[in-house]
Amino acid sequence: MAEHTGYDGAYPEEVRRSSIVLQGLTYQPSGAVVAAATTSLPEELGGDLNFDYRFAWLRDLSLTVRSLWIAACPHEPRRLFDWFATAAGRNGGELVQIMYGVEGERDLTERTLDHLDGYRGSRPVRVGNDAWRQKQLDVLGEVIEAAHILRDHLGDLNGPVQDMLVTLADRAADDWSSADAGMWEARDTERHYTSSKVMCWVALDRAIDLAPRLGDRADAARWTAARDAVRDAVLTQAWSEQAGAYTGAFGSDELDASVLVLPLVGFLPASDVRMAATVDAIERQLGGDGLVRRWSEDRSGFLICTYWLVECLALAGRPEDADRWFRRATAYANDLGLLAEEADGATGELLGNMPQAFSHIGLINAAWRLAHPSTPDR
Repeated sequence: MAEHTGYDGAYPEEVRRSSIVLQGLTYQPSGAVVAAATTSLPEELGGDLNFDYRFAWLRDLSLTVRSLWIAACPHEPRRLFDWFATAAGRNGGELVQIMYGVEGERDLTERTLDHLDGYRGSRPVRVGNDAWRQKQLDVLGEVIEAAHILRDHLGDLNGPVQDMLVTLADRAADDWSSADAGMWEARDTERHYTSSKVMCWVALDRAIDLAPRLGDRADAARWTAARDAVRDAVLTQAWSEQAGAYTGAFGSDELDASVLVLPLVGFLPASDVRMAATVDAIERQLGGDGLVRRWSEDRSGFLICTYWLVECLALAGRPEDADRWFRRATAYANDLGLLAEEADGATGELLGNMPQAFSHIGLINAAWRLAHPSTPDR
């Protein structure tokens, strides 16, 4: 990917504002981008889904790297990757941590501040986030994808970075068939989430391409066999005849907007018959009021999911529909152009922590996709 000298996509003012937001969410001494600037702003007023987002999630890594390139911030993606490489260090057999503090802190133990009433009575108020303890396999793909995007700008990969990427690819090969907490960070039980499997496929696919630069430990043959096994499993076990779509978890009939990432990472083309049916089902059953919900019982629309739908529609050759969804989602921004994690379609109220990096990243990537639907990401 050539170094950007200026943004050349749709909606330049909105993209510029979102890039400024990402700059504001960047901890300059390290380059880490926090998920949001706040803690405990609720997903539902009066509810208890109030979490601390003042940390840097690896899930955001490759999407953030891509959006910063698109938005013509050429130095920030490399700084962000360098921050992660330093924070992760040599992980050996340890669980790959999904998030870190801005200076690489690992212990993010969650506690409640019971003397505070919370935003409009939404308790508890939390400091720290116990999601750091979870197994989330999708982060393996996020990290290796970020390295792949930056492959022409990282120079010769040094020993520690080589070791880290090989370890992550090996872990994807070993663990892809395991259950995990998924990208929505379920706190009840682990499941075989489709998006987690697909991101393990991404980890292996990109590692195979990077293998000549990863040293003697790179095992492209083993990674290729595992990648093909992941693909076969997703195509057979994630498809639901009842739903007429790829669903959120293996063996489930429940729609989940997380599967919209499949065309975005190159797992399937948006024109694939089953993928197109999935996009249609999500648009029809999870879309409303200009927003896409994560699943059928989700009360509010999730901004990043809506922008993923925009990208899928653009890739599928439906530019008018894609543009309509983009404009309606972006209209939920407040008077400063800021987006939260979610929005209430009935009231127009923004919900969750804000400004939310994930939402602004989604806006930037979707705007670029509207103007470049046929340009490959890699």
